[in-house]
Amino acid sequence: MSTHTVVRPTLHHFNLKTTRLQELIDWYTTVVGAEVTFQDATGAWLTNDGANHRIALLCFPGFVDDPDRETRTGMHHSAFEYDSFTDLNGSYLRLRDAGILPDICIDHGMTLSYYYKDPDGNRVELQVDNFGDWQASKAWMRTSPDFRANPIGVFVDPARIAEAAAAGESFAEIHRLAISGALSPDRPSD
Repeated sequence: MSTHTVVRPTLHHFNLKTTRLQELIDWYTTVVGAEVTFQDATGAWLTNDGANHRIALLCFPGFVDDPDRETRTGMHHSAFEYDSFTDLNGSYLRLRDAGILPDICIDHGMTLSYYYKDPDGNRVELQVDNFGDWQASKAWMRTSPDFRANPIGVFVDPARIAEAAAAGESFAEIHRLAISGALSPDRPSD
């Protein structure tokens, strides 16, 4: 291998600093099915698959909350992908019943994405690929005039999406309705 060859590593985990260690452990356990691999007074390492950890939480003495975090630069969100719309919708219903609602929901064109806020205000995206094929969604992003005109997408109401699914609509039809604005919230998102 040449020293100029780019070796593409796989994203392994993200690390958050917090003053609410147990609240974050509980939240990530509920939302993404994480379990603690190791925990002590200064942190916890969690995983929701076979890796040793996917989420690291540090809780060092002296950490303070940033009241201006929404207007500061830094990571906007982390994301977890489901294999199917059925899994995303089922998770939305499970979390809704547990009192955890998404902050914003968007059909980006290539993904249907529900953004939640953890107890520290970090956004966590739960998503499904609208094409069911990364090559197809990547090609759509590169070539779609719709994406070029609106790379953010269309805000959607997850309750309306769940109702459409319960009524037997296919995911393809739900995506078509969502991107057309027919499943948007009554009140636009801030």
